[in-house]
Amino acid sequence: MHAFVVLFVVVDPVGLAPIYAGLAAGLPADERQRTALRAVALSAGLLLAFAFTGRQILGALGISLPAFRIAGGLLLFLLAVDMVFVRHSGLRTTTPAEREEARRREDISVFPLAFPLIAGPGALTTVLLLASGEEGAPGWLGLTLVILAVIAVTAAALCLATRITRLLGETGANVVTRVLGLVVAALAVQYVLDGVRAALA
Repeated sequence: MHAFVVLFVVVDPVGLAPIYAGLAAGLPADERQRTALRAVALSAGLLLAFAFTGRQILGALGISLPAFRIAGGLLLFLLAVDMVFVRHSGLRTTTPAEREEARRREDISVFPLAFPLIAGPGALTTVLLLASGEEGAPGWLGLTLVILAVIAVTAAALCLATRITRLLGETGANVVTRVLGLVVAALAVQYVLDGVRAALA
């Protein structure tokens, strides 16, 4: 349950819904559904691949897990600041140049939807930290189920993006994002503390 909450908060499907509604505003309803499903399928593949191969990549680069936990915690803290102040720095949302490119593309499912909006730096960092194998980690099967569960909720949020946007409005979506941002900030500090403790040990 802990792993699901952590990844759910970082991905923030509710906050993604208004962003997707704006990106897909010019698409027919059936194409919006297909685009959302393609994006979540690609995101699931990317998150699973990173969860299962991330440690090997770090090992090949000579990066220890405590160092990655500290770096990941700092990155997630920056993400939390963006969420709390509803800023658009490119960590959790697209930059103006990326949004302009997305408007010119016919298919937005890969970019910017799958990456960086769903499987962005924060989500990739989180799945790697959850796959660290430390005590309390969900295990490979558990992590796979967690990723698929969060992706399923994200798919539902994207498919219902227009209704969610209409129900919450921009202010309501921002309130949800700010509350989740506080949780991400606390998680980020915990990751840094765990990394420092492991490095000193």
